[in-house]
Amino acid sequence: MFDFPAATMLPFTASDGENLALYDWPLPEGSPRRGTVLLVHGLGEHAGRYGHVAQHLNAWGFAVRAYDQYGHGRSSGPRGGLNHDSRLLDDLADLVDATRKRMAPGEPLVLLGHSLGGLVAARFVSLHLRSVDALVLSSPALDTGLSGFQKLLLATLPRLAPNLRVGNGLDVQALSHDPAVVAAYQADPLCHDRISARLGRFIAEAGPATLARAPHWSVPTLLLWAGADRLVRPAGSAAFVAAAPVAVVQSQCFAGLYHELFNERDAAPVFAVLRQWLDVHCR
Repeated sequence: MFDFPAATMLPFTASDGENLALYDWPLPEGSPRRGTVLLVHGLGEHAGRYGHVAQHLNAWGFAVRAYDQYGHGRSSGPRGGLNHDSRLLDDLADLVDATRKRMAPGEPLVLLGHSLGGLVAARFVSLHLRSVDALVLSSPALDTGLSGFQKLLLATLPRLAPNLRVGNGLDVQALSHDPAVVAAYQADPLCHDRISARLGRFIAEAGPATLARAPHWSVPTLLLWAGADRLVRPAGSAAFVAAAPVAVVQSQCFAGLYHELFNERDAAPVFAVLRQWLDVHCR
């Protein structure tokens, strides 16, 4: 669709020495630059699946950077595992610091997180771990609909067997209405269905904690959510929007769409809302 460079793959060493796979989608030399978008992917996938999102952002004047989260894609760690509770937040802080160092003074930095990545990005912002200029959330995992029994397991299992990994239970058929997207996901050797007890607890605790901070939200945020999402509960996004300041958080529910909004059959309306919001917040 757009004639922009492919991703450059780079190694990145986190502050604790773990290796993360880093992706850069640069702008062509001499192109006007409006900002940088740092993208955080979802559970069981990897950042390489976001090349088409990066190309849209490139076309709008944004450099794009992404990384495979720990335990995902080409990064270190057992698939779906965490070696400590704050792993994902610490890694994002490292990436924000490294990305800021290569940006021009005053250049906006936008976090864009999908699903688990949306939860990580939102929790990161709620804790004020680093300063970012804007936040975009796509189907964030703010409410995964855990049963009482599942919550009880996550309250005890991480203490007994934090590294125990089981199937994450995601129904890949509910990713998108596009069969080609589902087939590509299933055939992708870098996608997996593992989740550890420690990662499960992070998701279970970070969602409610982030929702509790919604009334105090101060970072300009766009929340895009799918009305027919079967992988995370749309009610989580609705609750966040209802509690957050209307002058700070803008939202759009796409009724009938599945979880991966950017990978739906007709994603043009999703990209249109994203572009319009970025035009306002990153002039």
